[in-house]
Amino acid sequence: MEVLDFAPGNYRFVPNVFQYSGSVAAMPGYHIERVTFRRPLPLAAGFARAAEVIRGAGRPLTAFCACELRSPAPFDETTFKAFNEVYVGTLTEWGLTDGTTNPVARANVCPTFETPAGPSLHAFSFIAEGEASLPSFVVAGSGEGFDKGPGHFSERIVRFGDTSPEAIREKALTVLTHMETRMAPLGFTWADTTAAQIHTLHDIFPFLGSEIVARGAARKGVTWHLDRPPIVGLEVLMDTRGVGIERVL
Repeated sequence: MEVLDFAPGNYRFVPNVFQYSGSVAAMPGYHIERVTFRRPLPLAAGFARAAEVIRGAGRPLTAFCACELRSPAPFDETTFKAFNEVYVGTLTEWGLTDGTTNPVARANVCPTFETPAGPSLHAFSFIAEGEASLPSFVVAGSGEGFDKGPGHFSERIVRFGDTSPEAIREKALTVLTHMETRMAPLGFTWADTTAAQIHTLHDIFPFLGSEIVARGAARKGVTWHLDRPPIVGLEVLMDTRGVGIERVL
């Protein structure tokens, strides 16, 4: 995978699809700060609050580099595309994308508890000045599907429709590989991570030690959310990061 510079935001990114990049990392002289809301804010209000925080830190809106969304229920491919067009509209207004190349990493999941009424912003990350912590990167959320390829998205989902224990294990291993594939171009491995999140309704305990911990993916533990991935047919989603400064608003 190639790595591109996004000079207006002072970060590098691994290109992916139009709605999000695969991963981001701060350029030398900068670091990533992650901000979580105590309760997810409706998308428009969340972006407005994020803009206040970023500008308050003396940074341009182009410093916005990653976000974590919460949605009411999984989308099908058509409604997911429509949602992304609205979401990317805000990024375009902020000077982050021209609609084709998007540097912002993203995770989007659907909580089964405290389900939001509409798409909401749970957390975001931005580039701040100074090398306050190294390493400094965020990997976008990925399910057990492949973002690019021929055919309908369901055809690119590993063991589509199969929720047997062995299928869930295989799906999780695919997601772990996606995380590694997105970290590697930026020069990072599991040893550089400070957090890992897994979003699934299925039991990961049978292979938590043998596959996830043994692989090094839980060096700081794993946060397991009873969430559904954002697209109908996906069963497991994961995101990870190496961020030294995090706060809650």
